Amino acid sequence: MRDTIAAIATGPVRSAVGIIRLSGPEAIEAAAAVFRAANGRSLTEHESRRLVLGALLDREGNPVDQVLATVSRAPESYTGEDTAELQCHGSPAVLTLGLEALFARGVRQAKPGEFTRRAFLNGKLDLTQAEAVADLIDAETQAAARIAGGQLSGALSRRIGTVYDALVDVSAHFHAVLDYPEEDIDAFGAETLDRTLGGAERDLSALLDTYRRGKLLVGGIPCAIVGRPNAGKSSLLNALLGYERAIVTDIPGTTRDTVEGKCALGGRLLRLIDTAGIRETGDAVERIGVERSRRALAGAELALVLVDLTRPLDEADEALFREAVGRAGQVILVGTKADLPRAGTLRLPWTAEKPVPVVSLSSRTGEGLPALEEAIAACFPSEGGEERGEMLTNARQAGAAGRALEQVRAAREGLALGMTPDAVLVDVEGAMEALGELTGRTLREDVTARIFERFCVGK
Repeated sequence: MRDTIAAIATGPVRSAVGIIRLSGPEAIEAAAAVFRAANGRSLTEHESRRLVLGALLDREGNPVDQVLATVSRAPESYTGEDTAELQCHGSPAVLTLGLEALFARGVRQAKPGEFTRRAFLNGKLDLTQAEAVADLIDAETQAAARIAGGQLSGALSRRIGTVYDALVDVSAHFHAVLDYPEEDIDAFGAETLDRTLGGAERDLSALLDTYRRGKLLVGGIPCAIVGRPNAGKSSLLNALLGYERAIVTDIPGTTRDTVEGKCALGGRLLRLIDTAGIRETGDAVERIGVERSRRALAGAELALVLVDLTRPLDEADEALFREAVGRAGQVILVGTKADLPRAGTLRLPWTAEKPVPVVSLSSRTGEGLPALEEAIAACFPSEGGEERGEMLTNARQAGAAGRALEQVRAAREGLALGMTPDAVLVDVEGAMEALGELTGRTLREDVTARIFERFCVGK
């Protein structure tokens, strides 16, 4: 990391403000070369974290914008290196001219996530915090933003660190006993050791229990919209998205494949899947669509089962409802076309093992959509954990925590079977390695590469 990098840190659209960011050993000098302070002093002479008014210069030294510049000297910066920012007017053309001027002075283009990667490698962030940066940028709901913000503040790291430190104490004591037998060091009693490992097991198990909820809150809740042909599935999808994503006609079987979109509803991000109408059909293409609908239903955390209020419910509606209850995590029965004359009052005529909310709505007028939002919020209530960010939110984190839990359980089993301390120690240190991979204490280049690949340039 001896080179200096730069990138446009704001979006590639016209805006009030655009930012060029630099980091590296020559960051401040390079920024000073393309910036002329209004007070006549070089940018290198100004204090850290102080905004300075001046002009942005192109590669020929001509002023192209009136900007604000600021520097942060190592190690008191985001990356832990010397950094600088040029806050320009948000014209893509102006930002490009500034970036080209920096490149002409030996600065190179930053790769996606390279600023945050340097922050991680310089010990300013651990891996869970680095992932939280990307999650915060991508957050589409307040819940997702709160989780990412909590993780960025170190909430998840501290929770993991409590378990890790307990295992470090066990390992250190074991090593002391094994390596210095001539010293008067009390060996761990089996009861004491089991209590320590049992606490680690409980903490890791509780942490893993947060994964399903964290994944849904950050990544979105898979929500299948199912129903018989012409039940209003595509109309509801379009109403929730706010634009015409799916084709709507009065012809049954118009939707032949699954159509997807995302929206925030009930404070939760929904990954909506509009499915083909589920019915028995002789049409080969439609039959494939029906099968895909059933697969979408099986993978859904939430199913909106739509029934047409303009006709009476029948056995086919009941069969679909029961299939949804058996396959999806949560089910809401939705009566559609509430603005049209009804064939009867919507009620839940079928029994279910768990309560199923019932909502009537009109996708055309918007009637009943607030009630649907309330029903979704009730299915996935806030439990307070998202505000603290003490939860796992992706498969990498869950995988590492799961391996740590397995190793701790193996250590407890070995202890109960009377295995020697050195044998138990192997499992304890395996758990430590897994937790180290979770936070980045155990550095794996392939893991870190995958994490930072999904970052945007300039962050």
